[in-house]
Amino acid sequence: MENRAGKTVKNFSGESAYFSFYPNPLPPVPAIEVDAEMLKLLTEAHEKLAVLNSVAGRVPNKNLFISMYVRKEALLSSQIEGTQCTLDDVLNPEADENANADVSDVVNYVRAINFSTQRLDDLPLCNRLIRETHAVLMKSVRGCDKTPGEFRVSQNWIGGAGSTLKNARYIPPNPHDMTECLSDFEKFMNADDGMDLLVKAALLHYQFETIHPFLDGNGRIGRLLITLFLMQNQAISSPVLYLSYFLKSNRIEYYDRMAEVRKAGNYEQWIKFFLRGIAETAEDATETIDRLTALRQKNEEILASPKSIEFLRYLEQNPIIETKKTAAAMHLSYNTVANYISAFCEKGILKQTAKSGKSRIYSYENYLEILRKDI
Repeated sequence: MENRAGKTVKNFSGESAYFSFYPNPLPPVPAIEVDAEMLKLLTEAHEKLAVLNSVAGRVPNKNLFISMYVRKEALLSSQIEGTQCTLDDVLNPEADENANADVSDVVNYVRAINFSTQRLDDLPLCNRLIRETHAVLMKSVRGCDKTPGEFRVSQNWIGGAGSTLKNARYIPPNPHDMTECLSDFEKFMNADDGMDLLVKAALLHYQFETIHPFLDGNGRIGRLLITLFLMQNQAISSPVLYLSYFLKSNRIEYYDRMAEVRKAGNYEQWIKFFLRGIAETAEDATETIDRLTALRQKNEEILASPKSIEFLRYLEQNPIIETKKTAAAMHLSYNTVANYISAFCEKGILKQTAKSGKSRIYSYENYLEILRKDI
């Protein structure tokens, strides 16, 4: 069976026989048909992305915002893969001592995002960068036995728990075909072909998930690929756009639309879905930045001194704190930090939310409430 998107390939014979999918190289032939609906979605997605890029450039301390937003994305993306933990778990100052597999997965994804976005300064988006990012993602966590940083040399498949090659929902290309597909994928990713960047991002994400080149971690790398591609091509200047919440909320449609491309070669319906995701996600990220900026301005107005504002900055990066660790991190005395915490509690900025042994845990609740949206 063959269509515009690719063909099924028979592997082995007899009892061992199975069929894998071989995706055709991109761009599709015939070319993507941009009808009135797609043009409208494209226009809206580009407009909302431009607004987000502008607003992100005006965030008072962009690095602090990005570090927190990245953690939220890491959590959402990991939840799609079945990770069971909350934003509070990831931010808990006691997490190092009480680390569990779920928190470790999220922390590693934060590292992978930070690594890959910085690596773009030295290396164009390519298969090597993708492998390096995968190595960071999978280091010392679940799946670390599945060749981190290396493309697979065995067949994988997608299906429910206990599924096999006989009843899998989808079987990606066999290892030999996969190598050819990845070479074509890399060429298309960096080709100066004049294609609209958002259409190209949609095709790249689909193709990566279809090739499924790793034994584990494909979904997280495939979603990060969208951000990296848009950054490399200057559609966004910093890593502030992530589709994980949209894809998580529309998970069944997400999988069905990619399956429809493989089944019928209908790229257009997938691209339209993807463009809706870009527009919704960009709008949501813009709203989040606006709310966080307004909260900062409000709290700065009620704080009395530059030192207090410096403590507020620390809270923006560490919205769940414990006195002793905060004192060490800020190179301040225990009593000084205790006084800040007391003052911030009186002003309603901090509140005690838990106790861990003898330590009290305090949270910057209004800040966390904004970040917890959609989680």
